[in-house]
Parts: sequence; structure tokens; C-alpha cells
Amino acid sequence: MRRLIVAVLLSAFVLSLHAPLFAHCEIPCGIYGDDMRFAAITEDLTTIEKSMKMIVALSADSQTNMNQLVRWVKNKESHADRIREVVAQYFLAQRIKAPSTEDQAAYGDYTQKLVLLHQMIVTAMKCKQTTDLTHVKKLHDLLHKFQRLYEKK
Repeated sequence: MRRLIVAVLLSAFVLSLHAPLFAHCEIPCGIYGDDMRFAAITEDLTTIEKSMKMIVALSADSQTNMNQLVRWVKNKESHADRIREVVAQYFLAQRIKAPSTEDQAAYGDYTQKLVLLHQMIVTAMKCKQTTDLTHVKKLHDLLHKFQRLYEKK
């Protein structure tokens, strides 16, 4: 009987080591900070830009560089997806709160935030679809506009 209990406890411990970890629990725990989210998006944008440049460069000899091209495309797309996830899961779902419609100034700010976040999601999608660096620049500009508006107290 004692062996059975030890085996069950050991199995539970081993299985708990392989549990997935999620960055956003969607409860107001206060662990995740806005500054970290903005820094992560900026880092993702830098990686997308580098990926786009590498894809263009490696495309000159795509037969020889096929494996590297595939890796850079996957890298670019995963970082664009991360931006879309942070925008949707963190800012839209958790941080942006709808004010009373009677407070016109607050409602105007709220609407502007929603528009900017939607534009960020669409532009991140365009970063996935192309190697056009203008989308990276636009997304960078949208991020800064949103950050200024978001941090306005």
C-alpha cells in the first residue's frame, strides 16, 4: 500500500512538471505590467523587421537557402502572432475598460484606443503576409500613438 501511495505522489509530481505555463491568467493578479507589454511588442517588431530583411536577402538564392527561409518566415509570423495576442488578450480583454457614455472625453479616448488596437491587429496580420517594411513602421507608429494615449492620465 505504501508503494502505491509513493508511486501516485511521484507520478503526480512528474506530471506537474510538464504542465503548460500561460503568461496571462485573465484575472486581476497585478503581476504583469504594462511597461513589459510595450517592451515585448517593441522587441517583436524589431524581430519582424530583421526577419523580413533576412527573407528578402535569402530569397536571392532560394534553392540553397530554403531551410533558412522557412525558419525566418516562421519566426516573423510567430512574432506577429504574439503582438496580436498581447493586443487582444492583454489590452483589449483586460486593460481597456469601457467608460460611461455620459463622460464624452473618456468615451472619446476609449474609442481612439479601440481604433488604434484594431489597426495594430490588422497591421500585424499584414506583417505576417508580406515582407513590406512599411507595415513594421506603421505598426511601430501605432504602438507609440496607443502608448501615449494609454498612459495619459
